Amino acid sequence: MGKHNELGEKGEKLAVDFLLKNGYHIMRKNYRYLKAEIDIIAKKNDVLAIVEVKTRSSAFFENIADTVTPKKIKLVVMAANHYVIEQNLEVEVRFDIITILKKSKGFDIEHLENAFYHF
Repeated sequence: MGKHNELGEKGEKLAVDFLLKNGYHIMRKNYRYLKAEIDIIAKKNDVLAIVEVKTRSSAFFENIADTVTPKKIKLVVMAANHYVIEQNLEVEVRFDIITILKKSKGFDIEHLENAFYHF
């Protein structure tokens, strides 16, 4: 497995741990629908958080959240709609991004709630 994939998997694990520590219940990981994938589907109270995880090394200078393209957003929204209908859920749906930045000594984690509305 390439270093990029290893870093991505580590980032998703850190994101899951972060969400669990903050009172979320993990419903699904790596949910796929057609060409779309949702990294994490988590629930807290009556809110379903659809979470895109972005992990980068410290050598990456672009704002991590800005790497979520309009095409990616469209695919994630489509997959989230399918999941909610498939599971027959009555919840508020929120689209979040968790950014993980690898530093020389550990990781910085930032949780951006309602992130898709900031574009």
